[in-house]
Amino acid sequence: MRVLITGANGFVGRELVRCLLARGSLRGRTIRSLLVLDTDLQGLPDDSRLRRHVGSITEAALIRRVLADGIDVVFHLVSIPGGAAEHQYELGYQVNLLASLELLNQLRNKSMPPVLVYASSVAVYGADLPAKMNEHAELRPQLSYGTHKGMVEQVITDLGRRGEVDGRALRLPGIVARPRQPNGLRSAFMSDLLRSFAEGAAYECPVSAEATAWWMSARCCVNNLIHAAEIEGELRGQRVWQLPVLHLSIAQVVDALAASYGEERRELISYAADEPLEALFGRLPPLKTPLARAAGFNHDGNATALIRNSLNPAPPRHLPLNGDSPHEG
Repeated sequence: MRVLITGANGFVGRELVRCLLARGSLRGRTIRSLLVLDTDLQGLPDDSRLRRHVGSITEAALIRRVLADGIDVVFHLVSIPGGAAEHQYELGYQVNLLASLELLNQLRNKSMPPVLVYASSVAVYGADLPAKMNEHAELRPQLSYGTHKGMVEQVITDLGRRGEVDGRALRLPGIVARPRQPNGLRSAFMSDLLRSFAEGAAYECPVSAEATAWWMSARCCVNNLIHAAEIEGELRGQRVWQLPVLHLSIAQVVDALAASYGEERRELISYAADEPLEALFGRLPPLKTPLARAAGFNHDGNATALIRNSLNPAPPRHLPLNGDSPHEG
């Protein structure tokens, strides 16, 4: 089994690398080679199964070299985040759209179609969402990032119809808790809030306590990505899933943080709501996902589990998702 991860040194990518190395198998087969592609691969584990490819996903010749010996499963995670892609349109266009299309074109194989798991985004929905949502919500992206994600989803569905790439796209919510550093994500406040509270540092939240968002830990995200790769059998045309999410207000997250780290730390959190930011990322409605739940995808379970999974990572291994929780985000 040969597996490729693009964006392998990103926040989710590093967690996926650790988990796959610890598992040692995928789709019932031993992982002999784990190919990792990113512009910088420092800090990844020292493991003989890793095959490192340093460079940009925008280099078509590099993609050809990576795929030269064949590939069984691809996790396509690399992207320019929403805020950065909006301010640097050409870069986002090259990475998020053109490079993804080039990768898909090079993967086409009717005789042995590879499995591709694509990290899409809830950014495809845009803002001004209805009071309640489900998996059939209309796509109305308001950022170039979401527009490009939706376009790649369409190509994945088309190549699946043609039997050339066995693609599965997952729309990811806000994944936490990312390191506190500039990353181009306009939703970075979600992770910054968690990190600051856990570290006992003061934090001015750019959305109100009443703001509601869709949350998921990196650990839960990785489990869902792996589950997507392992779905067997006829997909009946279903190539795109909206992942189940935890629908939580900032106040609810702060309550869970206070229960874990101490009530006295509430005083470290202040609020200075940025209206445009809150309109995009702080007014998300409840989101029902029965199709994704039936397919075996899950969220973290509840706010307490979200905090535990995000800030107290267990040794890397494939952990069962909290599928027995009655809460549907």
